[in-house]
Amino acid sequence: MNKGLPAERITQNRIISLFKKTLKYNYLGNWEHRENSNIEEDLLKNYLKKSGYSEILINKTLYELNKTAGHQGKSIYDINREVYSMLRYGVKVKEDIGENTQTVWLINWKEPLKNDFSVAEEVTVKGVHNKRPDIVIYVNGIALAVLELKRSTVSVLEGIRQNLDNQKHIFIKNFFSTIQFITAGNDTEGLRYGTIETPEKYYLSWKEVSEESKDSYLLEITRPIREIADRTKYLLDKNVIHLFYKERFLELIHDFVVYDRGIKKLCRHNQYFGVKASADYIKRREGGIIWHTQGSGKSLTMVWLTKWIRENIPHARVLIITDRDELDRQIEKVYKGIEENIYRTKSGKDLINKLNDTLPWLMCSLIHKFGNKEKNEYDEYIRELKSNLPENFKAKGHIYVFVDECHRTQSGELHKAMKSILPEALFIGFTGTPLLKQDKQRSIDIFGKYIHTYKFDEAVMDNMVLDLRYEARDIEQKITSMDKIDLWFEAKTKGLTESAKTELKRKWGTIKKVFSSKSRLDKIVADILFDMGTKVRLQNGKGNAMLVSGSIYQACRYYEMFQNAGLTNCAIITSFSPSYADIKGEETGEGYTEKLLQFEIYQKMLKGKTPEAFEEEAKKKFIEEPAQMKLLIVVDKLLTGFDAPPATYLYIDKKMEDHGLFQAICRVNRLDGDDKEYGYIIDYKDLFNSLEKSVIDYTSGAFRGYDPEDVQGLLSDRLKKEKERLDNALEAVKALCEPVEPPKDTLSYIQYFCGKDTQNPAELKETEPRRVLLYKSVVSLLRAYANIANELEEAGYSREEIISIQKDIKHYEDLRKAIQLASGDYIDLKKYEPAMRHLIDSYIGAEESRVLSAFDDLSLVDLIVERGRAFIQDIPDNIRTNKGAMAETIENNLRRVITEESPTNPIYYEKMSVLLDELIKLRRKERERYEEYLQKICELTKKIKKPDTNGDYPPSLNSPAKRALYDNLERNEELAIELDEAIKTRGHDGWKGNMLKEKHMKLIIRETRAKYGRTDEKEQENIFELIKKQSEY
Repeated sequence: MNKGLPAERITQNRIISLFKKTLKYNYLGNWEHRENSNIEEDLLKNYLKKSGYSEILINKTLYELNKTAGHQGKSIYDINREVYSMLRYGVKVKEDIGENTQTVWLINWKEPLKNDFSVAEEVTVKGVHNKRPDIVIYVNGIALAVLELKRSTVSVLEGIRQNLDNQKHIFIKNFFSTIQFITAGNDTEGLRYGTIETPEKYYLSWKEVSEESKDSYLLEITRPIREIADRTKYLLDKNVIHLFYKERFLELIHDFVVYDRGIKKLCRHNQYFGVKASADYIKRREGGIIWHTQGSGKSLTMVWLTKWIRENIPHARVLIITDRDELDRQIEKVYKGIEENIYRTKSGKDLINKLNDTLPWLMCSLIHKFGNKEKNEYDEYIRELKSNLPENFKAKGHIYVFVDECHRTQSGELHKAMKSILPEALFIGFTGTPLLKQDKQRSIDIFGKYIHTYKFDEAVMDNMVLDLRYEARDIEQKITSMDKIDLWFEAKTKGLTESAKTELKRKWGTIKKVFSSKSRLDKIVADILFDMGTKVRLQNGKGNAMLVSGSIYQACRYYEMFQNAGLTNCAIITSFSPSYADIKGEETGEGYTEKLLQFEIYQKMLKGKTPEAFEEEAKKKFIEEPAQMKLLIVVDKLLTGFDAPPATYLYIDKKMEDHGLFQAICRVNRLDGDDKEYGYIIDYKDLFNSLEKSVIDYTSGAFRGYDPEDVQGLLSDRLKKEKERLDNALEAVKALCEPVEPPKDTLSYIQYFCGKDTQNPAELKETEPRRVLLYKSVVSLLRAYANIANELEEAGYSREEIISIQKDIKHYEDLRKAIQLASGDYIDLKKYEPAMRHLIDSYIGAEESRVLSAFDDLSLVDLIVERGRAFIQDIPDNIRTNKGAMAETIENNLRRVITEESPTNPIYYEKMSVLLDELIKLRRKERERYEEYLQKICELTKKIKKPDTNGDYPPSLNSPAKRALYDNLERNEELAIELDEAIKTRGHDGWKGNMLKEKHMKLIIRETRAKYGRTDEKEQENIFELIKKQSEY
């Protein structure tokens, strides 16, 4: 039945069938040729009538909903939030003035199966430019989800980008005012989901509970979904069932959506199952522990659980206890971001007073820092609580206590004290790190069993956090004398090109000077500076680093050394706040004491700002402008609860173990775009005693306090993994190029990746997925190589293998450039190129860097127009020396321009397309007339790119828009000029995309054409579309 259909169509037919037959959705049909909306009024009216609402209430509800959803003056975030509020809490309307307000429920949340679930395909939506989502899911006639499908050879990312484009003002932004789930999928990668304005990197994948979880409650409640999903063989179909099973789909929308400080967020699977499992425990009046690893969204799990408690348990109150100021503030920010007013208690006494009252229902309390040691803080906090207890104290309401970072040893004492004050409260512990072996049983005795766990290795597998690469460095042993410094430099730079080495040598003077110091700190500073100059993400300004120092004094010394060595965009963030009281009596005349030095360095760095203001500014820069804040030097602060996606390297120069170390290393595991593939841990303290061992056990040493299975897969040896990565990347590119036909010269590659027939524009489009895969694979190969280029021998490669790898890298990078140029993709990829150019210059030294600099500001077509036949000098050798490759490169680029420009003047570019076809035929027939062909193709290029040089237009047609009207109105000069004038004088500003103003524009066209006796409706529509495409109108 599917024979001869495109792959995407086959997939779409199967998914539509899945919705109809398996999920029992109504099929609304193919809506390509229909006026469509995100609120299908007839469907919604029918549902509301069926639900028993009167005609008057229904009409008023539709008016309110349409008014909110169609608001033009607000952001998509604000409109979507207001619509969500109507969906979730109903629409408040009155039947008549003076009557009581009634709630009209657009969705029956209590009885999900009483709603009308429907699906439509090829839903054409009108906008500034029309778009057609593949599948739209409606509930009671309201569009709640879109699904973009791709064939298995095209990355799901393409579907995600399509969804992001569709949300732009120039497309169909308004359609998304009701949409909750935005999804994209294919058969190999499954389904990815996000919501409005979710950036590409934050799209999520769903993972269902498996039998291995041994959680009988979760297995029981998910059984119907799992049984249906198990009957399908495609990952995509399974994921569609997981998300769009009727009851779950509505539950996800009702219970697991937040609008958080301008960002709409959906839940991840671990958050959903964590809350579901907790709800079951709470119903049974049992406490327990939720262990969700660092970076997996623990704060939002708390939020969703809080909301569930509030809505399902009468008189419930929630108290959140933290022992870090930054965690306390972070939790407050999260709750306030979703408009839940959380009260931050000011003291133990304040907390007792609030518990003794019925309000507030949501509180957080900080275990204040009374002493220097953690134990003192807890004891002091407990003492203060108890000393302020009034007689016969009894907390009001049903109290639920969330203890954040419950892994801390002292939480047992706290729990005992809180239990004596709140004997009926239910306690739930949250942790992002495993429990220590010695504490595990005690913690389970205190809080109860694990309610739900989501470990580090699971989060890495689900692409929620990045894998970590570990390397211990013995800086003192490597560099012991001046002559060894130069040897060290040569060893560290052997993979760099000569020009990159020269560049580095300019800075080497400073680094060498620092290294020659006897001081260990100086050597570490020089080592980090060296990484800043050679590690790709630190070099290109996209990534940055943190250095963990052993003390505040040491942090200050580090800061001063970095400043002196030229790394000025760094900062210290510690708990230290300089005060003149600190240095009273410190001046001895014998030079600087530690306190004096600390004070002075801090004063210099703060430049008159308060430590709080300086810290906020430094953190903001570190996260938002990594090139402007390359390094943060810390001691304890920021090692918990600080999320900075650009942070890629963590340098450790402090004895750390267990929780402190676990939380610190997770600072660099956050996702941050394609070029951040791992987080790197550089350890100057050899925390795992790895320098003396050939096999390193990362579950012992500094992690000996944990059960090995709890930290399995957290760290891996950098060099070993980098070798694996390079081998795999090289293998992947070779496999991709395997089908290219002999002789495997440049022309063979161009024909495989761009299509064999340059006369057929469809071939260039059809081969696009191949090219995208090639570009990505070669870029991954280059990055893998750059990360290990200076250490190939240490990684275990022989001299012959190194030469072979370098040759392959050069070959595939040249190929990537040739295909980009031959397809015309080069111009689209420009924004990604600066970082790549830097990498290539440093590690490959490709000559075409010089050649291709000609294309920095010009496309190939522009270059031909500007330089005529001389453009050939700027083409890379592997294309220039092959006449066939050269010709097909030009033809592909011209075909691309014709396709892109055609909507602005269809008649003209159709003519150009015919001329190009004729030239292609001439070239194929008479190969010896190559020089003549080149001459003619240069002339044609000029006509295509600059129609005004054609010499075929009257002088009065002095703009692209006038020429387009002239060509498409059967070369009627007078009519073209009059219509151009009418549009400019009578047309309204901002008419594109505005229904009323567009109507007025159509009237102008109709009236002007009528003067010349032209009344054909097809021409009317064509001219309107043509005018819409002109940038000058």
